[in-house]
Amino acid sequence: MKTTTKICLSAFILVQLSFFTSTVTAQKTNASAQKKNKIKVFTTAENTNWRLSLSNDLISNNNNTQQKTSTVSIIVNTEKTDQTFLGIGGAITDASAEVFAKLSPKKQREFLNAYYDKTNGIGYSLARTNIHSCDFSSDSYTYIAEGDKDLKTFNIDHDRKYRIPLIKKAIETAGGKLTLFASPWSPPAFMKDNNDILHGGVLLPEFAPSWALYYTKFIKAYEKEGIPIWGLTVQNEPMAKQSWESCIYTPEAERDFLKNHLGPTLEKEGLGSKKVIIWDHNRGDMLEKRANLVFSDPEVSKYAWGIGFHWYETWNGGPPQFESVAKVHEEFPNKSLIFTEGCIEKFDAKKYQFWGNAERYGINMINDFNNGTLAWTDWNILLDQNGGPNHVGNFCFAPIHADTTKDELIYTPMYYYIGHFSKFIRPNAKRVIETISDKSLLSTSFKNSDGQLITIVMNQSEKEIVYAIENQTTKNTIIIPAHAIQTVVF
Repeated sequence: MKTTTKICLSAFILVQLSFFTSTVTAQKTNASAQKKNKIKVFTTAENTNWRLSLSNDLISNNNNTQQKTSTVSIIVNTEKTDQTFLGIGGAITDASAEVFAKLSPKKQREFLNAYYDKTNGIGYSLARTNIHSCDFSSDSYTYIAEGDKDLKTFNIDHDRKYRIPLIKKAIETAGGKLTLFASPWSPPAFMKDNNDILHGGVLLPEFAPSWALYYTKFIKAYEKEGIPIWGLTVQNEPMAKQSWESCIYTPEAERDFLKNHLGPTLEKEGLGSKKVIIWDHNRGDMLEKRANLVFSDPEVSKYAWGIGFHWYETWNGGPPQFESVAKVHEEFPNKSLIFTEGCIEKFDAKKYQFWGNAERYGINMINDFNNGTLAWTDWNILLDQNGGPNHVGNFCFAPIHADTTKDELIYTPMYYYIGHFSKFIRPNAKRVIETISDKSLLSTSFKNSDGQLITIVMNQSEKEIVYAIENQTTKNTIIIPAHAIQTVVF
């Protein structure tokens, strides 16, 4: 009898222990699930103090927030993905470097952290720079003596004063790695039919081998300085005759230069792994005028990593031609799309805080990403209180300006709008396909390699909008203020 009682008692204790263990495990699992499913909302909004600010009070179904009914639905399908994200950044030009050098050490550190620190800044991971001078240089210059066809005088001493030190500091602040590509604005004057580094002109055939070798000299010189060059574009804006450094390439001329000179020279010089980007001009007829010609020819396509584009097609008063990006992505899904330049033109210090400038960035970035773009590059990272320096008076805006007379940094709304993407979407993320029920909001989503889901939502309207956002595991209702952008982190 005692033995039976002991057996029953032991069984009872085992059942209780099993129940207790299961309950604790379930509680831990639920707590883990709740923690995992908890979201964060970051907001930048006009007429508020919110600038990339944690704003979970805008989650409508929070206990502290009155429940509101959504009018827009965003459904994120995490199982369906598209392009792999490369990075976001801006151009480190001569102008940016010269302005940076005029700042105090304290302001220089603030500036570097603002762009390149992943925790305290917006985490830029991409950069572009110019091969010798461009309009955003204080003067025109090359790396050789005029007429030196054999490039015996090639040196980058000019860049060692301002530009190279800034690039090195940017790389260091970014954690030791920055994806950097370079672009030429013009060959030296003697290599062109107009004998002028400015005002367009075309590359003379007899100098094509020298000009191709010039790129490789630049890459090797920079890499000797400890600055890795990830890639290059063939020519900045090859269809524009500008008052500054410029050179015209027809589609056929660019194809032939890449096929017969630049591509083979890169390989011969041991630089065949560098990514070559064609076009580097405005959206529009990219497919018909460049992509088809280059990517459909195996002998030249093997040298071309992808196609770059700018946003200035709106200069003639028309809308942004995002559909041209989509066409290239659809026709050549194995080639990469990269936004290589965009800025707000016609500098006016009265418009530092003009919200429409920031919204232009948001509109372009969301649409470009949704149409297959894997990297996005702003123009100058820093300009002075005059929108320069610029040797032809082509003054523009940058996300951050410096008033060098006061040693002050001026942060524009553009900086924060870009930051809603660059701070949260990290290299190697996958774009996630989503559907949105109403055009009153714009949105794009990415999934980072650590599984974190990022959704950017933008409201251009004059009123706040309530939207529901859901994926396979969560659903939340969020309020977005008028003229605002949000990053939702799952």
